[in-house]
Amino acid sequence: MRAFVINKYKEPLREAEVAEPAVGERDVLVQVQAAGLNQLDEKIRLGEFKQILPYKLQLILGNDLAGTVLRVGERVKRFKPGDEVYARPNQDRIGTFAERIAVAEEDLALKPVSATMEEAGSLPLVALTAWQALVEQGQVQPGQKVLIHAGAGGVGSIAIQLAKHLGATVATTASSSNAGFLRDLGADIVIDYRTQDFEQLLSGYDLVLDSLGGENLQKSLRILKPGGRR
Repeated sequence: MRAFVINKYKEPLREAEVAEPAVGERDVLVQVQAAGLNQLDEKIRLGEFKQILPYKLQLILGNDLAGTVLRVGERVKRFKPGDEVYARPNQDRIGTFAERIAVAEEDLALKPVSATMEEAGSLPLVALTAWQALVEQGQVQPGQKVLIHAGAGGVGSIAIQLAKHLGATVATTASSSNAGFLRDLGADIVIDYRTQDFEQLLSGYDLVLDSLGGENLQKSLRILKPGGRR
């Protein structure tokens, strides 16, 4: 099958012929119809995670997908051929930039009927990141105040919607050109990072989701109330 691979770190992606994926007894073979391109893929390509994620090269990149089930392992119970699915494969089994991929049953979900393949294929990684930050780590509760930096980005745009769903008041930073889009997503306060200083405008926040770091991190810490999280 065809796939986009790297043979060494820092080189461009190359199209290549690769072996078909092995399908274990608890795996699902999926025909990939859409795959998201994430910042994580670029960081892996550059070798920034090679000490903690020692992938074997040649490596197929790609961390999320949507597609159609072709075949299931003998112990798979929840899926059948023809099902439309989406997934963020386990970090040890990435490789969605390929025609087909074998995904563990536990990492797979049925694609929402209302979502296109392209929409579903762009969702898993950023949505899981937002969920882990706001729900598993941040434990956001109704009535809390949450600041989400870079609200127009992949994680930020999902995090705004999730925080509102959880009942929080949401502030976000972005450029003014994205203000309308972010308010449509549910943001209560949109701060133009180019012309406004969020530290001067916000205080007493329960949680900050900061993917930027640096000086931004220090300023974010100062707007948290005692016991607030980032």
